[in-house]
Amino acid sequence: MKNRLLKISSVLFCLSLFAVSCKTVVNDDSTLPKDISERPADENSQKYDLARLDKIKSAIEEEIAKEECTNAADWTFSPIGSKACGGPVSYIAYPKKIENDILPKIKSYTDSMSEYNKRYNITSDCMMPAEPTGVKCENGKAVLVY
Repeated sequence: MKNRLLKISSVLFCLSLFAVSCKTVVNDDSTLPKDISERPADENSQKYDLARLDKIKSAIEEEIAKEECTNAADWTFSPIGSKACGGPVSYIAYPKKIENDILPKIKSYTDSMSEYNKRYNITSDCMMPAEPTGVKCENGKAVLVY
């Protein structure tokens, strides 16, 4: 009986040690890799900068697209963008009534593209795009005339 009591005591002692040594595991995700959708954008990358340029240009185009072209005399155009070897990438038509608002945005976009070209040593074809001679209205949209 004494031997049996000693065995039971030993088993209980071992179980107690085992129970005490186990602790609740806390999931600490701070050291795990983040899901790509949750990671902050790498603001020092060429891909990020190009996406930012695209976003700026889209905003300019969306602002202009809000205006209906009914009279070509109310519209004009501006160079937009910057080729690596100089000169504009293209031209964009805009209504004269928003000129004071849109031209600074076009200039900012063009300057940002120039900085992008320098920062990433971008090369281009150096072909100068033809400058439009005017603007005409087609189906409510401004179209550049060459």
